[in-house]
Formats: sequence, C-alpha cells, structure tokens
Amino acid sequence: MPEPTVADVVVRLPKTLPANASVAEASACFANDHVHMLLFTQSGRLLGTLVREDLDETASGPALRYARLTGRTVSADLPAEDARQLLLRRGQRRLAVVDHDGALLGLLCLKRRRTGFCSDADVARAAERLR
Repeated sequence: MPEPTVADVVVRLPKTLPANASVAEASACFANDHVHMLLFTQSGRLLGTLVREDLDETASGPALRYARLTGRTVSADLPAEDARQLLLRRGQRRLAVVDHDGALLGLLCLKRRRTGFCSDADVARAAERLR
C-alpha cells in the first residue's frame, strides 16, 4: 500500500476570504478561536495566507497586504508524514495545499496532539458544535 500523501489528508473545503477582504473582516474571523489561518483566494487561486500574528493593532485596509505565501504552502503530492515532520520542525499546525499553478486544493491541519491531521469530518463536527 502506498504511503499517504498530503492529498489524502487535506481538508478539502477550508474557509476562504476574497482577495479584497479588509483587516476588520479578517479580525472578525479570528474572533473564532477555531480559526488559525485565513486563505485569500481569487478565481480559485491562493493569493495569500494570514495568521493572527501577521496583524497588529495598527493594521488596517486590505488584509491581503499583511498576508504571505512563503513558508505557508505545501504540494499535494508530498508524503503526509514528511509534511507532518515539516510542520513540527517549523512549529506550525497549518499549511495551504496548492497545485503547481497555485490553485488552492485545501488546508493541511495538524491536530492539537500533532500525531495526525484534521479531516473534513472533524471540521464539520467543530462547526456543528459552534451552532
């Protein structure tokens, strides 16, 4: 049996924001403590990622101005265990998953215990608890 890849463990329908979302809109998303990384897209392409630490009290205007891609994306064909080790080395729990053209394929989400990855079912259960 082949080793699982990122494509096998990715959350396929992560929450995204439009490229023109404001810092205020991003901050409102971060008010939910289950939101750790925001993904800014346009026509299915990932334009930037944002984490809470990217914003400070002086941030304003378009949120994409504070977003970045470097160090926050991974390819879907990377072995899942290699991706987990990468996240552990970097002290991260989230990476956007993109194809070779920059299209967003999903979000790689390391579980709190860091032994496995969140699934679409995990995300759906968490969303249901918030209702």
